[in-house]
Amino acid sequence: MRKFEKGKAYASAGVDIDLGNRVKKGLQEKVRTTFGPEVLGCIGGFGGLYRADFRGMKEPVLVSSIDGVGTKVKLAVALGRHATVAQDLVNHCINDIAVTGARPLFFLDYIGAERLDQSVFDQLISGFTKACKRGECAFIGGETAQLPDLYHSGEYDLAGCIIGLVDRPRIIDGSRIAPSDLMVGLPSNGLHTNGYTLARKVLLEKLRLDLLQNVDGLPKPLGEELLRVHRNYHPIIAAIPAGRIKGAAHITGGGLFDNLPRILPAGCDALIDTSSWKIPHIFRLIQRGGEVSRHEMYRVFNMGIGMVLVVSKLHTAEVLIQTKGKVIGQIVRGSGKVLLD
Repeated sequence: MRKFEKGKAYASAGVDIDLGNRVKKGLQEKVRTTFGPEVLGCIGGFGGLYRADFRGMKEPVLVSSIDGVGTKVKLAVALGRHATVAQDLVNHCINDIAVTGARPLFFLDYIGAERLDQSVFDQLISGFTKACKRGECAFIGGETAQLPDLYHSGEYDLAGCIIGLVDRPRIIDGSRIAPSDLMVGLPSNGLHTNGYTLARKVLLEKLRLDLLQNVDGLPKPLGEELLRVHRNYHPIIAAIPAGRIKGAAHITGGGLFDNLPRILPAGCDALIDTSSWKIPHIFRLIQRGGEVSRHEMYRVFNMGIGMVLVVSKLHTAEVLIQTKGKVIGQIVRGSGKVLLD
């Protein structure tokens, strides 16, 4: 029978409380830069405290979302670059509530790891903090867990929760979308946070490419290309005058096929003109290398469009100037489907 060092049974079993405390030392000072006067208390309490200000709102509505970054984490581990996936997580969560017209208030994270590593933890916190500051939301808390029985050595997983605020009369819900409206596509910054299981299978296993190598058609080494940070579209959406956007869809898992129907009212289809934008080379590389069908590519990946805004023809020119996006299709009569032209 294995004997545990006195007072170290939990550490011997794989969970080192002292290590966790050492790794998280100084965390308060790092995240305080994201605090505004609304944040009460400090990191490390049992709950994050945020004093909401509803002044000027007719009917304040809280909006929440939770998500992860999937197997993109495996690339961060392989390259030893972890701040990017932390930024991905914050931005992804912000976008998921931005489509309703909400502004982010605060963010909380979850890190589950085989064993805590000081360098990895510091990079993740740096990424969370950077993205929260840029996203104008507070990073008010989270959970860090050592789970040696769940993760292989050196592995970890991330999840994040965002809470935002919108005035009910200004909620963007797609209910006003009608045939003849146009769709404005905002460019993505690569794969963002979806499709990495297929991308890794094709690029690293089937084509046997190296993350450090330069690949024809890609402006950066393959690993850097795959770790491009998920864009935060909230500043763009927030700058557009109220009422201009009829519906907005964050193009994440499920691609254009599964995300646009979420905002389509009964009797409407989304007809996409796939020739209206240039497909980034990384997607073409995956499609050719994996012999992936066109339909599946548009269902797994964003294909270069990270956000779609639905606007009336009357306001399209104005929105195009403000967003620097492109018209990628129109709303037609139908039954809630996405059609590729």
